[in-house]
Amino acid sequence: MSRVLIVGAGLTGSLCACLLRRELQNKVQIVVWDKARGSGGRMSTSRSPDPSSHSADLGAQYITATPAYAKSHHSFYSELLSSGVLQPLHGLIEGLKQKDDSKNYVTPLGMSSVVKHFLSESGADLFFEHHVTGLYRRGASWEVERKAGGSETFDAVVLTMPVPQILQLQGDLGHLLSVQQRQKLDGVEYSSRFAVALFFSPDVVLSFPWAARYVTDSPCIRYIAVDSRKRKADAAGLGPSLVIHTSVQFGLEHLERDKEDVQPIILQELHKLLPGLPQPISIKCQKWRYSQVLTSVPDCPGHMTIVNLPLLICGGDAFSHSNFDGCVESALSMLSVLKDSLTP
Repeated sequence: MSRVLIVGAGLTGSLCACLLRRELQNKVQIVVWDKARGSGGRMSTSRSPDPSSHSADLGAQYITATPAYAKSHHSFYSELLSSGVLQPLHGLIEGLKQKDDSKNYVTPLGMSSVVKHFLSESGADLFFEHHVTGLYRRGASWEVERKAGGSETFDAVVLTMPVPQILQLQGDLGHLLSVQQRQKLDGVEYSSRFAVALFFSPDVVLSFPWAARYVTDSPCIRYIAVDSRKRKADAAGLGPSLVIHTSVQFGLEHLERDKEDVQPIILQELHKLLPGLPQPISIKCQKWRYSQVLTSVPDCPGHMTIVNLPLLICGGDAFSHSNFDGCVESALSMLSVLKDSLTP
């Protein structure tokens, strides 16, 4: 039985694990490592420290399906809709520039529920706080080192973390990359931004009519959402949650500052936009160094194969485009390579 390690429990990694299980059944042992304390990656959902408040999506906010992808990825949308993970977005989004006949979907249980659904379907052995630091070729296997110490051996390795983190790995990866591959990976660029969640007590009512709003007149804030309202999750007597995303320019200007120093600036701007906002019972700030892909790997079919034997491939939205369907495209392309490599 082949052991496959998927590094990264975000959307691409979880879907790749799920598809691999469905295709190869019990012919493969699938292991997923993530350096965080939970799954989701940039589709993470944060719980309030106070159980009386709703959770909040600090990363991706909703999923937009173009007519073309609604058709080509119909099976994925159908699966998530029928299982209740996705629902159509009906709340008012002020300033949303809707293209053609695209449809927007929300996640009643938070964006991380999409990732958790596919991880559950994968039956993978899932390990958090497993931070990969090095890859070493050992004959027909890979020895994978962790930051906490220790290493394990795998027959194939799939890397789905942001490209700069791939390039930082120690070991044999550096000299296995061709000059052309390194140039392509070096050219990947990401936007950076800060996100803040405000958690309120159950007696708070947020009076504005929208579920989310795109902001155009602030040097700092680009987007605000009443997250519980956006997800139609205003039930169970929990307090509302408010999510703020900064502009790309603000994120770039403050990227190297501690989030604790940046949070007061964001909150000051928020109170200019929403004067009289009630006092939250808790606040969480997140710095997304790698938010959305601005420049993806050129001429790429959704993945990059570094070594065929033992198999080492990279995937994720940097190898396609930075949204739900880009991650699906990448997972499908990696599945094809894995099947060819792992089946006699």
